Amino acid sequence: MLKQIQTRRSIRKYVNKPVEEEKIVQLLESARLAPSGSNTQPWHFIIVKSELNRQKLSEVSHNQNWMLSAPVFIVCVADMRSRIKEDIDVSIDESSPHQELKQIIRDTTIAIEHIVLEAENLGLGTCWVAWFTQEEIRPILNIPSDKYVVSILTVGYSDEMPSARPRKKLEEIVHKESW
Repeated sequence: MLKQIQTRRSIRKYVNKPVEEEKIVQLLESARLAPSGSNTQPWHFIIVKSELNRQKLSEVSHNQNWMLSAPVFIVCVADMRSRIKEDIDVSIDESSPHQELKQIIRDTTIAIEHIVLEAENLGLGTCWVAWFTQEEIRPILNIPSDKYVVSILTVGYSDEMPSARPRKKLEEIVHKESW
């Protein structure tokens, strides 16, 4: 697995080739198996292939037109209802103070990273996109206000091989016993 972690890159240019359905299912299966606090499994995934919806999503992502070269978008959504069971009105966005919001984002990002690494394993490229607001992205896919869009993953066959970006040395990030 370390090899896939080392070779994974954020891909912003894709070959004009569809992603096989069985590979998409395998990506989703890898996310389904991710751990979550109290086994809440707060994640939902919306597979977007239509040109119209991909166009709308790229527009609300600050017009990142490079996204359109990817044949598949996986919109990764965290569900507050996995933590808040009461029948109360819950509306969340980037400024919400709810502790539960932090928990569902944490857990959903674990599942997203499972997808990213499995994509690398399957020979697919991905890029994590999160430059949008809840207010703009939700209406495109009819996402309720008690759900939080964590990211859009662009998925496809890479048409580029970016160089590795610099990483800090272990000595700079590892502490023993205390800070």
